[in-house]
Amino acid sequence: MTKNKHHFNLFTSLSGVLTLLACLPVIALVLTAIQGNSDIFGHLIQYVLPPTLVDTSILLFGVGLLTILIGTGSAWLVTAYQFRGRAFLDWALLLPLAIPTYIIAYSYIDILHPIGPVQSFLAANFGWESQPAWFPNIRSVWGCIFLLSFVLYPYVYLSTRAMFLMQSASLIEVARSLGLNPNQVFFRVAIPLARPAIAVGASLALMETINDIGATEFLGVKTLTLSIYSTWTNQSDLASAAQIAIFMLIIITLLVVIERLGRRKQRYMNSAQRSRLMPAQQLSGTKAGLCLILGLITISIGFLIPFIHLLVESYKRFKYAGFSDYLLQASINTLFLATVATVITIAIGFFIVSAARFSQITWFSRIASLGYAIPGTVLAIGLMLSLGKIDHAVADFLEFKLGIHTGLLFLGTTFTLIYAYSVRFLAIAIGGIESGYNRIHGVFDDAAQNLGRNQFLILKEVHLPLLRPAIISAALLIFVDCMKELPATLLLRPLNMETLATQLYAEASRGTYEDGAIAALLIILVGLIPVILLARMSKVLNK
Repeated sequence: MTKNKHHFNLFTSLSGVLTLLACLPVIALVLTAIQGNSDIFGHLIQYVLPPTLVDTSILLFGVGLLTILIGTGSAWLVTAYQFRGRAFLDWALLLPLAIPTYIIAYSYIDILHPIGPVQSFLAANFGWESQPAWFPNIRSVWGCIFLLSFVLYPYVYLSTRAMFLMQSASLIEVARSLGLNPNQVFFRVAIPLARPAIAVGASLALMETINDIGATEFLGVKTLTLSIYSTWTNQSDLASAAQIAIFMLIIITLLVVIERLGRRKQRYMNSAQRSRLMPAQQLSGTKAGLCLILGLITISIGFLIPFIHLLVESYKRFKYAGFSDYLLQASINTLFLATVATVITIAIGFFIVSAARFSQITWFSRIASLGYAIPGTVLAIGLMLSLGKIDHAVADFLEFKLGIHTGLLFLGTTFTLIYAYSVRFLAIAIGGIESGYNRIHGVFDDAAQNLGRNQFLILKEVHLPLLRPAIISAALLIFVDCMKELPATLLLRPLNMETLATQLYAEASRGTYEDGAIAALLIILVGLIPVILLARMSKVLNK
């Protein structure tokens, strides 16, 4: 008993330390913001925050509204109706998830550029000499809303489609027997029941929106995230950047509360619906064709058009200059960082969740999971502040006590970047491993203990083999997210070290779009991995 208690204390203590390390950036951010220069903060309140808050609010409202319309409409289309091509749309509507927000902005800027393929075609065939006034200006807040919505709507589509599938057929049949037409059934029955799922999907889409830095900068939208980045990079004012970040954390907290409330209600709705699933209505002729066209338009805007454009441009670039050395080095750096961060994140997540399994204390895992809700820019600023103080303290101690000059040990190294990735995506590891643990009954633990196994042997011989599928799935998602992460990588990467994401950002900033096409295409191809997994899960759900 004493031995088990010792393991219990060790697990709990180490889990608490790991959770504290995950929260360290936020703690440093809040303390620095409180101690910041009041004069600079007054300047921020008067001149910086008002326009950025306006643009951020417009962007969040527009993306939230449009993703709800597209995601909910698409989910109802492939759930409530049966038509030719429905099976294809069912999984193809997930494809925009493979494209990061900054890549879709990068692609459409190149496509709609005055010397891009669209305007060049119109000029050659219709005699255009300059861009007409009616031609859409993609470099605007409205253009940003449009593009982000067509790449983020799958968050709403996934959660809402799952809810539609779980809605009882008897409810739909009762509504139809009362004389409601299909539109009335959708608005008066299906939508009210799906509100929690819609809230969950929309809040996730909004978190991705507020985390974005590449798309908003490319499209000329001044958001809070971009203000934090520019305040640090252009003015080297870390305290002011921390103060702006606090406003972002307030917004993020509200989104997290909405998402958690939605999930709580969604669980209640799921438990309340145990009867047969809603049947799909058979369509044919014009109506079936219209449904297919609507789905194809959504997929084309969010995935096919940018993907084909990048494929063509990559081929041209590869045929002309081959695979350049700097792009090869960026690929190697990306794979190295993503692999190391994935292994570390999975290991930490496994340890925290396993500690909760043995001790029944779950709040460590809940706190450690909050990093996913923190934008990469905010997380990077928090790490600069916290690790910077640790760096100076260690350097001073070694210099004055031992006479060793070390300089900075953490900042400007790959350690800091991997730390950021681990904190940012720890929630994926914890969530995936927790779902795996939910399938392992406690009787396995009891049987192993009766056979004389301690907790470490139970982890090695029982839990790890059974958790292997959940760990692999979580690792794939973390790996892809690490490859796509841009804001934290821009701020924390070592000097002269580029990843595919930062290489693409640099090329787009210089206006050399053809050089960034290969990097963008590689990111998308890797991003297709979780989409394939989600599509397979969707097929299981349909069955």
